[in-house]
Amino acid sequence: MFASQRLDGDKPEQYAQLAAQARALLAGERDRIANAANLSALVFHALPDLNWVGFYFFDGAELVVGPFQGQPACVRIPLDKGVCGAAARTRSTQRVEDVHAFPGHIACDAASRSELVVPLYDGDALVGVFDLDSPRVARFDAEDQAGLETVARIWLESLMESPR
Repeated sequence: MFASQRLDGDKPEQYAQLAAQARALLAGERDRIANAANLSALVFHALPDLNWVGFYFFDGAELVVGPFQGQPACVRIPLDKGVCGAAARTRSTQRVEDVHAFPGHIACDAASRSELVVPLYDGDALVGVFDLDSPRVARFDAEDQAGLETVARIWLESLMESPR
């Protein structure tokens, strides 16, 4: 049985601990839905000041909501809309200090003020995005981005692990 542990130390140490927990949680499981659900719950409960954590998966045309923690979400996001669409389209993490200043922002949860979205690619193939929202402006900094990109990479790697 998995038991999450409280994160301590400075931010890089906390993200190293979170990465270790993510690896342990996902070890031996290759199902993307199961791993996305568990990872969303882990991150949502481990990090402060978040109101939404989850995945959107690419269905060949647009992003479709996957497992998440938080308020009900937008079901479909076109690649030319919002922070999630921008991350998928540009293949680069989007760190937005104030979503109300982001052109084309999609307000799924009116409480969200800042957002970080990591694109998920397997080679050249878009898998989806890992999306985190906060009710606090400028919640995410460069250390958060680096740590959450690592966590997203652990999820992608879990899909390719050999089953035990």
